[in-house]
Amino acid sequence: MNSDQADILDLLAGHTDDSTIERLAFECLMTSLTDDRVASLMNVLGWRGDFDCFAIGGTPETSPASASLVARKAVRDLGGEHVIVGTYGSFLLALVCQSGAATAEVTCTSIMPAFKDDESVYLSPVRSGVAGASHVLRETLFSLQAAPALASPSRPLRADELLPERALLGDDYAREELYQNVYQVLHGENPDDPTFVTVSTFLRNGSSLENTAKELNVHPNTVRYRLKRAAETTGWDATDPRDAYVLTTALAIGRMRDR
Repeated sequence: MNSDQADILDLLAGHTDDSTIERLAFECLMTSLTDDRVASLMNVLGWRGDFDCFAIGGTPETSPASASLVARKAVRDLGGEHVIVGTYGSFLLALVCQSGAATAEVTCTSIMPAFKDDESVYLSPVRSGVAGASHVLRETLFSLQAAPALASPSRPLRADELLPERALLGDDYAREELYQNVYQVLHGENPDDPTFVTVSTFLRNGSSLENTAKELNVHPNTVRYRLKRAAETTGWDATDPRDAYVLTTALAIGRMRDR
């Protein structure tokens, strides 16, 4: 947080209008500021307790102001109570408090017309509290920035689709996901488990079953079995080119971090 943000937070008084509070809350959340003062800002806007929220983002179809109106109306029509809308560069991001029929999937469908048809739209997972609000906004921004790396991105994009690209852009959430849920899972709790060395050897050998089996001195079918088990535990299949890229990135992050 910069000094201007700190001063504004410290001096914020009850007469400040909601639009100003909303802009400040959005800026703080986008910069990973989630302390008690930001929680107080959210409380003023009606975001109280351990709320559930999600974010939707994309490039506005016309203007940010028009897209903001569409987003707010969509949430209101679904019975939702709270939405914070802000812009970052050319992107418009909407943070939505999940309530009533304003669930992530339904709200995204309703808000979609606010965004350009030929540009990516991202829908975050549902997370909780002020820290979760910051998380979903930041991962939405990183995902939109990373989207051009995909030849045929889905619409909307989902959290796991751009993990390596987000990590390359400096997204700490993506790096942590790759480390904890891929690298660490591959290692397992048993030091004698061959899953990690099999996957890493397979990737290092250009996804060649024969070369991997030769290096590990096992039958190719053993390699197949181990790769299948790794896919079941991590959700990423080393025999799939895209998944192999995710695994390779996770291995690189894990090795650097453990060093």
